[in-house]
Amino acid sequence: MDLNFTPEEEKFRAEVRAWLEANVPAEPLPSFDTAEGFAAHQEWEARLHGAGLSVVTWPVEYGGREASLTEWLIFEEEYYRAGAPGRVGQNGIYLLAPSLFEFGTPEQKARFLPPMARGEEVWAQGWSEPEAGSDLANVHSRAEKVDGGWLVSGQKTWSSRAVHGHWLFALVRTDPDSVRHHGLTYFLLPLDAPGVTVRGIHQLDGYAGFAEVFLDKVFVPDDQVLGEVGQGWKVAMSTTGSERGLTLRSPGRFLAAADRLVEQAREAGPLDDRLREDVADAWIKTRAYQSYTFQTLTRILDGESIGPESSINKIFWSEMDLRLHETALRVLGPAGELVEDAPDAVAGGRWADGFLFALAGPIYGGTNEVQRNIIAERVLGLPREPRSKR
Repeated sequence: MDLNFTPEEEKFRAEVRAWLEANVPAEPLPSFDTAEGFAAHQEWEARLHGAGLSVVTWPVEYGGREASLTEWLIFEEEYYRAGAPGRVGQNGIYLLAPSLFEFGTPEQKARFLPPMARGEEVWAQGWSEPEAGSDLANVHSRAEKVDGGWLVSGQKTWSSRAVHGHWLFALVRTDPDSVRHHGLTYFLLPLDAPGVTVRGIHQLDGYAGFAEVFLDKVFVPDDQVLGEVGQGWKVAMSTTGSERGLTLRSPGRFLAAADRLVEQAREAGPLDDRLREDVADAWIKTRAYQSYTFQTLTRILDGESIGPESSINKIFWSEMDLRLHETALRVLGPAGELVEDAPDAVAGGRWADGFLFALAGPIYGGTNEVQRNIIAERVLGLPREPRSKR
């Protein structure tokens, strides 16, 4: 595997770096879990789009520039290196869009992808339910067929971006006699439709970054079904592959955090041997993750598909991220507990905020316990654990 970048790729890196250095806000934007911050992040997305950088790998007709996956990884490295704002539209760009490209009709792609790229329409994820968290196949939300579409009823929870977002992609049971993975359909529905109620869930940082979404006979037209009716599980698995694999957590985010950690350790002065080793280990692991990502990229470019082994990737980056932030808080000592509003907060409270976010990594995208079962059964071929009778 040749890890040297081509002259064209280095030219692309220089372009991205120059634009980010000239345009990244001098002060962090307010959290996109607030109304003010959400609007500010939408404006940022529009600026990215105007520069041809919001969705670099997409076709030009949908707002992209048809960059290669290697160039996308370069973009991500430069984006996080510059300390650019978080991507408020990441649910749509990184999770839904790959499924739209694979299963969407031409009309669906033309309708949903351009406003997604511009940051005008932000998508929320509608999978988890009170009785179906990591056990996604246990969804109870149902849809009844009516003339021209479906009436969807049920409850979704832990829906990121739903408080201020515009659309929801949801997995719903359309065959009342089906069980588990069968009889599910993938719907695209507006959050302002009659019958939709959104209730925010406040996090440790005080913001409502997630929401409960209640659906009471919400009409969804037939042309807002993604993929075939009853084949929602197939569509959902393409989305989870993106969530656990290459797209959701590119190495750029971790590389930038590890470099900041090393700089923070230098500023802190002499550290004990154990803490110095942990700082070095965090830095090394981010570089190992980068190499693994390039290996994954090589496989994709060779025409291979990324299957259940994406669960290995998800476990690695989520636990690596948590250990990195735990190490940073140990380096900072009591000052590491200060959040953004505290007068003496280090780096604007970034480390404390990052640690709270990292705590969720082993949970969202399917808990790491579930991922280990997937690895055991579908990668290693170990026997399934018998289901207990109820």
